[in-house]
Amino acid sequence: MDTTEARSRLLDWYRRAARDLPWRRTRDPYAVWISEVMLQQTRVETVVPYYHKFLERFPTVTRLADAEPDDVRAMWSGLGYYRRARLMHETARLVRDRFSGSIPSSPEELRELPGFGPYTTGAVAAIAYGHAVPAIDGNVARVLARWTAKDGGPSSEHIVSLATRLMVGEQPGDLAQALIELGATLCLPKRPKCLLCPVSSCCQALARGRVDEIPAPKAAKRSKVVKLTLLVLLDRGSLILERREERGIFGGMWSLPMSSEDEADSPALSVLDRFGVGHVAKEVGALRHVLTHRVLEVRALRADVELTDLPPGHSMVPLRELDRFGVPSLVGKALRLALTPEELRVAKLPGRAARKASG
Repeated sequence: MDTTEARSRLLDWYRRAARDLPWRRTRDPYAVWISEVMLQQTRVETVVPYYHKFLERFPTVTRLADAEPDDVRAMWSGLGYYRRARLMHETARLVRDRFSGSIPSSPEELRELPGFGPYTTGAVAAIAYGHAVPAIDGNVARVLARWTAKDGGPSSEHIVSLATRLMVGEQPGDLAQALIELGATLCLPKRPKCLLCPVSSCCQALARGRVDEIPAPKAAKRSKVVKLTLLVLLDRGSLILERREERGIFGGMWSLPMSSEDEADSPALSVLDRFGVGHVAKEVGALRHVLTHRVLEVRALRADVELTDLPPGHSMVPLRELDRFGVPSLVGKALRLALTPEELRVAKLPGRAARKASG
């Protein structure tokens, strides 16, 4: 089967079998871009409500660019991988200032935008603007690696070459999404559904009985364990939050005051001494929070105080207004341990991602 026939089969299958997802009902480059950023490392079912909520709050590039960073973080809260939100906000400001609020249409200009790697560039260029540019993520790379019976990733020469040939023809945007959909729903890492695949006759890995070998399994990376103490510090119905430094865990976000075992001989010592609450703080529980490359083992404490002033970089937030701050989902977990039922009814806690926690 040549690539022309393969394209035809992929497009026919995509029209019949593709999931009905909100970002597939538009060719607006801004909406396409937002969806692609959200879908990085995050499950589709998690993204859908965030996509609707985010576009309702920031319907255009300019509205996003004009927003305060904390507003953007608040709308992202619970989705995880918060660096995405920060980089997306920076990119929106650049598009506003350099391109008058319109996302550029040429692949060359798209590649110059912060956060626009080969995949995001290809997705926006093909789906929104109809350019014959491949969008190769891990799912697409797996499809094409099996197609050729040759292992490889998104940047491998044989993968890029085949993807580029497939993109030549009508409806490159639908073709790009068909390959993504095939990898997400049928050509799965384990137990692929080869009998349902529209291009199984092209698959050299299937013909050679090597589907389970390609791509070759990667050795799992061992996550670093970090011990943290979180302090739920309450002052007459308001919660004390601290702004995290840009580098490190939850960089740039508002979070509960915390300390790690790297900061003191005892993980709790630093944060308790900072506020002088060692004599009144009570342990309320422990939890485990999994990030991409780290596992946080968290001890949560609560202290009720009446503060006369706050250190720089801290803010006192009424529980009912917590949703205005972009706090990590870990904060929500700790508050569920620390707050009373009455306080929980008042508090606006951050959302939770449906996959392993990422922030």
